[in-house]
Amino acid sequence: MTLIVTILAMTALVLAGLYAVVTLVNLAIFATPRRVADGDGAAVSILIPARDEAANIDAALDAVLAQQGIGLDVVVLDDGSSDDTAARVAVRAARDPRVRLVRGAGLPPGWNGKQHACHQLARHARHPVLLFVDADVRLAPDAALRMWRYMEDRALDLVSGFPRQITRTLPEIVVIPQIFVVLLGYLPLPMARTSGSSGFAAGCGQLMMVRADAYRRAGGHAAFRDRMHDGLNLPRNVRLSGGRTDILDATPIASCRMYDNWPAIRQGFTKNATEGMARPVALPVWTVLLGGGHVLPFLLLPVAWAGGTGLWPVGLALALLMAARTALAVKVRQHPLSVLLHPLGVIVTIWIQWAAFIGAQRGRQAVWRGRAYDVS
Repeated sequence: MTLIVTILAMTALVLAGLYAVVTLVNLAIFATPRRVADGDGAAVSILIPARDEAANIDAALDAVLAQQGIGLDVVVLDDGSSDDTAARVAVRAARDPRVRLVRGAGLPPGWNGKQHACHQLARHARHPVLLFVDADVRLAPDAALRMWRYMEDRALDLVSGFPRQITRTLPEIVVIPQIFVVLLGYLPLPMARTSGSSGFAAGCGQLMMVRADAYRRAGGHAAFRDRMHDGLNLPRNVRLSGGRTDILDATPIASCRMYDNWPAIRQGFTKNATEGMARPVALPVWTVLLGGGHVLPFLLLPVAWAGGTGLWPVGLALALLMAARTALAVKVRQHPLSVLLHPLGVIVTIWIQWAAFIGAQRGRQAVWRGRAYDVS
């Protein structure tokens, strides 16, 4: 028993230490786009796919139309909404010539709804830089300008970032911060920036800027028409077509309340799980990394304390883990409870991924925005 506890304690230390080192290195270089006075003639088409977004679209357009320092073209595609989304956009378009409403075509067989919407939006864009923004994202007045400057300074073809995630209910506070835990704890940004490999590509479909010519070379959204995860697939394809991509800290320039209740969180995290963690080879690895590095130290602490074996590696593992987790929370402005309840968040995340994987193996479809999709 003593040997088993010692082995588990050392395993927990190695896995927690890996997470801590990668996170702290990443946080040191996770850049916030700098403030600039103007865009020297920069012109950006902001593209918003909208399906039943009546509760969001006015606030989204208020933020978009407040953008400063750039030429602006705003296109909203109404993707078969059953509410008054289109009517609200039409009112704004009648008042402001920068806004255009596009009535989306019917969804063709084999297409994902959002990818089809974004594909149509790109065809209506007038400017050489495209900024895809979800309707629940709120941009700061200089968001587009700062992203454009970041892209220009680094000669990038695509740049993306996760907005500050607003969390108010307990399920949101527990689960949604895990997005950053996985991204900044296991994607080594120094390697991602120096390597052109598509395996290091990452992005967030909520907020993604891409040069129009690079978008076309990569095949646009049509190249992954049947997939759910635009935040992964578009950056990968841009890299595969010879382009350069990066992610930035979008916390100061955008915010988003992704989901506001547990059923929405579960459905949202499940819909594209099989394109990320919930794959046959990847999921066991992720289970070991997350379970061993984030949950095991807490489980071992009372055992090590009572038995006097493995206490120092468990204590060090917890210290490293919580130091990195706290630094992450401060950087991206997460609720303090998300740190205190971190092990629970990891457990729920692993459970969602396994549920998605098992569901896909049984032929269960992913349902999103009233549409059902086969997943694999």
